[in-house]
Amino acid sequence: MAKNWLITGTSSGFGRTLTELALERGDNVVATVRKPSALDDLKEKYGSQLRVVLLDLMDAKEIQSIVDQAFDAFGAIDFAVSNAGYIMVGAAEEAELPRIERLLDTNLLGGIVFAKAVIPHMRKQGGGRILQISSEQSQMAYPGMSIYATTKWGIEGFFEGVIPEIAKFGIEVTLVEPGTARTNIANSSDDTTPMEIYEDTPVGDFRRAIARYGDKILIGDPVKMAKAILASCDIKPAPRRLVLGSDAYQHIEDALVERLALLRSQKELAFSTDLTA
Repeated sequence: MAKNWLITGTSSGFGRTLTELALERGDNVVATVRKPSALDDLKEKYGSQLRVVLLDLMDAKEIQSIVDQAFDAFGAIDFAVSNAGYIMVGAAEEAELPRIERLLDTNLLGGIVFAKAVIPHMRKQGGGRILQISSEQSQMAYPGMSIYATTKWGIEGFFEGVIPEIAKFGIEVTLVEPGTARTNIANSSDDTTPMEIYEDTPVGDFRRAIARYGDKILIGDPVKMAKAILASCDIKPAPRRLVLGSDAYQHIEDALVERLALLRSQKELAFSTDLTA
């Protein structure tokens, strides 16, 4: 039986590929874009299977309206994919507050508002699945991407609390944590203006690596990753996290091992600060 999808940020990258794969297997998709013509080729090919709508994730009322329309259009949505967002490269000191706020509003608050709009519908229909496209940088962070990492740590913290809240209603959540991938997300990166003082730091090293190697440092295959995301939707219960890419796996494992060792080293101290009767 055909499934119904709502996918944000489908103009390119994971969103576009997921939309194509879902349509190819006969599913129906409500796809959000920033540019009206971004999916004209898919609309021509798949007709009524695909509904394309404009969405600005910085507009909470618009998010609610689009989500309502999507559920009304198909009667139910099986999979709601929160994918839209962008990156920022630069040291935290270099980032102006308005640009930080815009990134937070889009990647973090936009994801929260999207989930809040989806949950009541899925609760009423008796279940469904939310897929949040996160990042390996929800578990670690590259120097030079601290603001971006903030949005991913934040959205995963949000869902850690939400998952048990909505489990009773049959609503599941998968946090997708890809590593680097050869999508065109870098084209929408809101990079800061470099400060000379950071040239001889890991931030400068990071910038030089990007400038020197370009896409060669991006090792993930976005099509393989999208197929893995699609395949995860057939797994019950839903995997809480889906790590994609050998770099993501290694970086996350290293970060978790280091944090666990630090935690265990402080066990005696932690217990010593309890109240004593």
